[in-house]
Amino acid sequence: MNGLKVRMLSGMLALCIAAFLGGCSFTEDEEEKTNLEFTVVDEERLPEELGEMVEEKKGEAFKMTYADGGYLYLCIGYGKQETGGYSITVDDLYATENAIYLDTNLIGPKDVSQKGNQPSYPYIVVKTPFMDKTVVFD
Repeated sequence: MNGLKVRMLSGMLALCIAAFLGGCSFTEDEEEKTNLEFTVVDEERLPEELGEMVEEKKGEAFKMTYADGGYLYLCIGYGKQETGGYSITVDDLYATENAIYLDTNLIGPKDVSQKGNQPSYPYIVVKTPFMDKTVVFD
């Protein structure tokens, strides 16, 4: 009986290894992605209510969404920085079947003359056509 058990176990192990090496995996990368068109919205062009919300939150890091007039506004703030000269890049904005993904990056001042001596509150607001999906901020 011991020989039979060993052969069964080794057969099961071989089957598991074959399934693993065969690529039987489900990853997020296999999900279909659609790049979204967007506009970065200046502070002066924000809907009034959204502008007030951003003003209240900008002292701390924040992530929020706002829908208005057929558009979805995705907002990310990086909180108070000791100096100026910061910029924010949108590295990726795409939708999958279930969600919208936004990836941004805060870039610090490149040289001392850009810094200034006043604190700043860098944030970005991205406007895209409205979709009723969960938003994931990366």
